[in-house]
Amino acid sequence: MSRDLSWVLNDVLQVPGARHAILVSADGLLLERSSEIGRDEAETNAAAMSSMQSLSRAVAPFVGGGGGTWRQTLLEYDHGWIFLIAAGSGAYLAASTAPDVDMEAMSFRMQQQVGALGRAMSAAPRQSTYSGS
Repeated sequence: MSRDLSWVLNDVLQVPGARHAILVSADGLLLERSSEIGRDEAETNAAAMSSMQSLSRAVAPFVGGGGGTWRQTLLEYDHGWIFLIAAGSGAYLAASTAPDVDMEAMSFRMQQQVGALGRAMSAAPRQSTYSGS
């Protein structure tokens, strides 16, 4: 069953200056996109974000102390920012913003939505109704 998770991505865009959000699989497939980005553009960026997270993980030792766990990649451009974070096992949340976005607010909102994604995608364990004798 396919779940519509665009509401989670659209909520990320409530931060002033946020533009687009996509949910990406580790192998670069587009899992979901916010409503304001076209499918073709979202799919192209999904493949690129998968590569970005892989590259970010590969250079983790550069920070010293063994590098630790990758948490977020932040890319700056003339006309804005890209935020990329882990969104559960094998999934990543990416968002693009204007250059004047409140970076702390954006990071915080994305972390909140990753939590919401986890709750939306998980299912409660089944309870056995069998009462064997």
